[in-house]
Amino acid sequence: MANTKSAEKAARQAEKHRARNIALRSRMRTAVRNVTAAIAGGNKPAAQATYKEAVPVIDTLVNKQIIHRNKAARHKSRLAARIRALP
Repeated sequence: MANTKSAEKAARQAEKHRARNIALRSRMRTAVRNVTAAIAGGNKPAAQATYKEAVPVIDTLVNKQIIHRNKAARHKSRLAARIRALP
């Protein structure tokens, strides 16, 4: 347990931040899953549309320092390559 007022406040803030980070990370995973589903369906225009929606979500997490920029770049690159490979 926290021993000081400032430690108690820090613990409260950490809980809030943790909940927010989990929600944002979940939003990103959902966006990536939507793109993957569109790719699996073989629908290139739908895949491109969902990719365009997913990119800002991924970039937002980088700006908020929730995920590393290289992880974001890796996700975007792999998704884009899979979309390009569609007929």
